[in-house]
Order: sequence, then structure tokens, then C-alpha cells
Amino acid sequence: MQKFSQRKDEASPALRPTLAPFHPGAMVVTTLGNPRDKFWGMILALAPEGLSMSGIELASFEDFVVMVKDGESFTPAVVFFPMHRIERIELDLPDGNLPSLSQRFSAKTGLDPVAILGIPEANGEKHPPATSSCAADPADEDPA
Repeated sequence: MQKFSQRKDEASPALRPTLAPFHPGAMVVTTLGNPRDKFWGMILALAPEGLSMSGIELASFEDFVVMVKDGESFTPAVVFFPMHRIERIELDLPDGNLPSLSQRFSAKTGLDPVAILGIPEANGEKHPPATSSCAADPADEDPA
């Protein structure tokens, strides 16, 4: 009789994100019921009580891409959906030849959506414009 090692190899393909694909930082599309809506964004936390995300309503995706591309400042929605409203959560993955929403966002803006949708600061700051050529607002600087 063969004995199998109880030690789990961290590099094992069996332990990669396939066991827990819906981890904080994963990009997902969430379908909600009552009222019906779809939300695209990054998981902040997933618990039996519900899902916390940073993102946008899917219907606003193209407007969001244009806003980021034009360098406008924005604040991603940080929301909690109770589990009874969630009908489906799917990873934002490509489907055959169709790119994922994250890939479309990156292709149009040149930016990583995880970095854009991350929470900038706990003090409620807005994301700065997405272009590197924008100057900081002097009113936001610490005088010290």
C-alpha cells in the first residue's frame, strides 16, 4: 500500500486559484436580482453574508473607459451586495476570441483595471486622472 505525503506543495497546480477563484483582487461580473443589474469590478471580500466590490455598473463600462482614457478623475463605487441579491458571480475571463472586459479596458486605456479599481486611500480621496502628464492639485498637498 502506497503512502501519500500530507505536505502540500505550494507550486502544485491543484492549489492555484482554481480552488478559490473568487479571491480578493479577482475581476468579476456579478449579476444581481431584484432589481436586475450587472456590476463589473474587483472583489474586495466574499463572505456568507455577501460580496464587497469596487467597480462600476456594467451599463456604464464604455463611459468609464472614455473617462479614464481622457484622464478624468473618478471614484470607483465600493459596494456591498447581500447574498440574497446575488444570482451569479463569474470571473472576467475571455470567451473564445472575445476578450474579457478587463482585457478590453486595458487595450483601450493602457492601464490595469485592478490598479484603477483598487481603493486609493481610506480617507476618501478620489483617483487622480489616469494620465501621467496631469499635475497634482495644490489644494490636496500637505502644507507640512
